[in-house]
Amino acid sequence: MQKLISELTRLYLPAGALSPQLLAQNVQGLSSQAVSLSGDNGLARAIVIPFDRMAEREDGEHWRRLCEVAQALQAQLGLPAPAVSISGANGYALWLSLETPAPVAQIQQFLELLHNAYFPDMPLRPDAAAAPVELPPCLHQASGRWAAFIHPGLGASFADESGLEMAPPFAAQSAFLEGLHSIATAQFLHAMEALRRAQGAAPGVETRPAAVAVAQRAVAPDGLLLKDATLEDIVRFLHAKNIEPTFRHLLPG
Repeated sequence: MQKLISELTRLYLPAGALSPQLLAQNVQGLSSQAVSLSGDNGLARAIVIPFDRMAEREDGEHWRRLCEVAQALQAQLGLPAPAVSISGANGYALWLSLETPAPVAQIQQFLELLHNAYFPDMPLRPDAAAAPVELPPCLHQASGRWAAFIHPGLGASFADESGLEMAPPFAAQSAFLEGLHSIATAQFLHAMEALRRAQGAAPGVETRPAAVAVAQRAVAPDGLLLKDATLEDIVRFLHAKNIEPTFRHLLPG
């Protein structure tokens, strides 16, 4: 559990956001509370993009849209692979980590630029960057199912039921996070500038080409392959992390 808490803190939590004791209770399902990803200084280190099931849309459409956005973040905007989670209720989310905390207002602008570019027909809260979120793994109180980080190759299998009946193993949750990288400042500013230019918006702060080149080399080379994986693919991935999975950990209940 300590490894998982360390990874969650490394990637997403601002200083003092949640005590280790409360975080431990959260991941064990002993308590469940929404967590603010911004500190008292108005800065945040995490960006969460929800993809909930959409009424009167084709089954699995929200998963396909998540895949499109995840690929665009990497292939078009040069950002590191995000984490993928199931909500425990009715959808998914992409989780992005910032190396240096950014103002909530700037993160909201980034989300709105992404929204306009890649998923304009899906809702985006006006306070999406500041709204408290449920940090996986955690027990979703309304559904009684678990929210969890998942291997992207299994995402499509959760399109109808976006939660686990049993708590996910801590080691597997850590394994899905430990290879992820935070977005460097140069990468973040470059992505915002690219989105502004594509949408004809007024330019913001320019990033130096050299800084952008260095930042883009930091992107994990294998990236996030959002495609259907076989159970053998995922067992191989977990075995590489010295984790022995069981089928109840791999398949939705």
